[in-house]
Amino acid sequence: MKFSELNLPSNISESIVKLGYDEMTPIQEVSYPVIAAGQDLCALAETGSGKTAACAIPLIQKVDTTLNAIQALVIVPTRELCIQYVNDIHSVSVKTDVVPFAVYGGFSKGIQVAKLNHKVHILVATPGRLIDLMYDGTVNLSKVKCVILDEADELLKIGFLEDVEFIMSCILQEHQTLLFAATMDDDIKKLVDKTLNNPQYISLIDDRPSPESIEHYFEYLNSKNKEAELIRYLEEEDITQAIIFCNARHKVDALFKNMKKDFKNIEYIHAGLSQDKRSSIYRHYRSNKVRYLIATDVAGRGLDFSNVSHVINWDFPGDGEQYTHRTGRSGRMGRKGKALTFLTKRDLPNLRSLIRKQKVVPLWIGNDPLQGDTVLKGGDPHKKTRAYRPSRHRKSKGQPPV
Repeated sequence: MKFSELNLPSNISESIVKLGYDEMTPIQEVSYPVIAAGQDLCALAETGSGKTAACAIPLIQKVDTTLNAIQALVIVPTRELCIQYVNDIHSVSVKTDVVPFAVYGGFSKGIQVAKLNHKVHILVATPGRLIDLMYDGTVNLSKVKCVILDEADELLKIGFLEDVEFIMSCILQEHQTLLFAATMDDDIKKLVDKTLNNPQYISLIDDRPSPESIEHYFEYLNSKNKEAELIRYLEEEDITQAIIFCNARHKVDALFKNMKKDFKNIEYIHAGLSQDKRSSIYRHYRSNKVRYLIATDVAGRGLDFSNVSHVINWDFPGDGEQYTHRTGRSGRMGRKGKALTFLTKRDLPNLRSLIRKQKVVPLWIGNDPLQGDTVLKGGDPHKKTRAYRPSRHRKSKGQPPV
């Protein structure tokens, strides 16, 4: 289905055309009628599926611009998602009188208060700063018609359950609630039961959290050879943009220090940087001024980097969900993407769990340790490692080369 078939107001349809929206994604096509009809919704969809646009377009149409009040509330887990979400709404609403705004920690509260006191129709917020402003009496939610809980599984994972429940308990009037997540566990089910009223359920996951547009490559090697292999991979692959994930800030710092000798268009990001610095790096990355980004999981969830063709896991992710969100930075909106994960002997039990639970089909660069071939690539420190050769990729379980 095309956006042009929705009979949208001209000021919204013009913005959509300018943004390049044409065919609706699956989540947009199935969720838009539910949202537009005012029904509560619990939707499971893989990352990069277009959930923001599915919400933003009907939200903007519901706003009464003659009323100076917050009429829609979007709750997200991180500052970066806050900024991204409000920018996406603004891109659609730019030709209307709808005013979106974001509030989050790490930014001047005084500036946020001034803006809220002036005029805001759609508020995007992280839970902590929102509650802070509610206690101050700056935020009034009495006119809210719709609440969106985006990346709800991440909100709960990082400890925001009580905050979300408190915020929802303060919205006493009848309203619509939309919950989006990439996974459904018991905590999410409890939140749905508490906050949604007779919701429609939509799932586009089909027990396969990893987007099918992503090819999942793995390389079993000695840790001392990872940097040489990473450099070879970046030089030999046709990369539009790449994100390289590490499990800790100090690893990001160290890898960036070494990699910037060989690559000039490279940056790094983690929670230890100031919010202004992080925002600047994100802007440069989204505008293609940076080609390679070394990051912790601060960049692993929900952020829309539409040109990422490759994700590299320098460190093996902590669990399957983390793997899904990292690799989901590529293959956005149905585009093809590649993920490469370096692993050592200690990672093998977690790899087996990943393949079983996330239904990942592994493609191997070099040895497949799951077939009993446990010779580490680069195991001999005096022997040069083999360069990356795409033609030698093979699936596990003895399948023929691809």
